[in-house]
Amino acid sequence: MKALIFAAGLGERMRPLTDTTPKPLLRVGGKPLIEWHLEKLAALGIRDVVVNTSWLADQFPAALGVGARWNLRLHFAFEGDTPLETGGGMLNALPLLGDAPFLLVNGDVWTDVDFATLPRAPRGLAHLVMVDRPPQATHGDFALDADGCVRADGDHKLTYAGVGVYRPQLLDGWRATIATPTLANGKPKFPLAPLLRAHMARGTITGEHHRGRWTDVGTPERLARLDAELRAGA
Repeated sequence: MKALIFAAGLGERMRPLTDTTPKPLLRVGGKPLIEWHLEKLAALGIRDVVVNTSWLADQFPAALGVGARWNLRLHFAFEGDTPLETGGGMLNALPLLGDAPFLLVNGDVWTDVDFATLPRAPRGLAHLVMVDRPPQATHGDFALDADGCVRADGDHKLTYAGVGVYRPQLLDGWRATIATPTLANGKPKFPLAPLLRAHMARGTITGEHHRGRWTDVGTPERLARLDAELRAGA
């Protein structure tokens, strides 16, 4: 199994910190955010990790090398100077991921989700980790049925944690949903959510509710709070 880390965002809400450092390389608890993920992926036995990059892309190989210190092989999928959003970013990374299911994690979240408990192959096209709605996103993203299927709507919406297991086939026929994608750097730029919603209607997206720790490190204040919590815990 391979893994994909989304690390291409501009981190605009994190400025001025991200003027000089990509958000996944900002430090919390004594190390960059992305290193927390790399350590967990290595412990799971994953060896190949694709990191998609755009903003300040050269800093990732400079900081992480080729992954040898974690017994990983890092592959950097450069999207160009303009990030391709989640759907375009995944499409751009597919040649490095192959045909098998892969684990996806957003580079700008921190969580105690145990990756080892996630299915190696989802029942459908994707298996999403969901969390309770945080204060900054009270509307939620998707609902989770009692049978484990994720739905676009429901009485109690949860927030997508930015962690999941995906089959590359999720992107088959993506143009049927994203008919006129924006082009950036000569590549399609589009969000992943419309594709997920389209497949939710067919019952092919499953999920689980994680009730442990999770932080979307989207502002300098949340970064500082997480850093303090991790240092106190250590």
